[in-house]
Amino acid sequence: MYKIAARAIKKANRVVAFTGAGISVESGIPPFRGKGGLWSKYDPIFLHIGYFHNYPLESWKLIKEIFYDFFGRAKPNAAHYALAAMEHNGLLQAIITQNIDNLHQEAGSKTVYEFHGTSQQLVCVHCAKKYHVSKIDLEHLPPLCTDCGHLLKPDFVFFGEPIPETTNSLSFREAEIADIFILIGTTGEIMPASMIPNLAKKRRATIIEVNPNETNYTHGITDMFLQDKATEAMIKLSHEMGIANHELH
Repeated sequence: MYKIAARAIKKANRVVAFTGAGISVESGIPPFRGKGGLWSKYDPIFLHIGYFHNYPLESWKLIKEIFYDFFGRAKPNAAHYALAAMEHNGLLQAIITQNIDNLHQEAGSKTVYEFHGTSQQLVCVHCAKKYHVSKIDLEHLPPLCTDCGHLLKPDFVFFGEPIPETTNSLSFREAEIADIFILIGTTGEIMPASMIPNLAKKRRATIIEVNPNETNYTHGITDMFLQDKATEAMIKLSHEMGIANHELH
């Protein structure tokens, strides 16, 4: 199956990867849902936009603990590097990610649509000024805008917020024009992101799925199911495509 998938990718005109929490699990970032997921340990109310505005300090304490103290130590893994190497070798045109961890960019990927935003940037809820998180002292919570003094919020999508319009339209556009869609570590449970691979299939893209377990996509739209962990699958696929070992780390 890996040989067939590699051959299809090398022949394709436009290949797009669509990644979810599963690609970052091997970097030490747990998924939100399921056994051992974040929501089994934390009440997700702290990431609801209404709660955030009403209780910014309580919300920020958990945001800092989870997304900056804990997730901030994560590094890209072989699957992230494999996608960056595919792009570098002209075998991948874009990544659409549901993740907010910035690991695709750290691995060297250039064209990345962050569907749910990013934890690397903070935005003022009043004047919309943006800051890289490294420029803000998170030892003093909640962080405030240096321009207007209002609350700063991580620039990712909270519950109760819409997907940013530009990212949303660009992501769905990729689904319309790609001839191969590689799904990695995503289960198809989160709307509206889960609609993107379905649109790709509707527009006759070949769907290659990488996941250790079957998902909502497997028996519905998947054409080739590479049933492995993200790192193992992407290393095997990379070798079949002729990508050198040194590009995978």
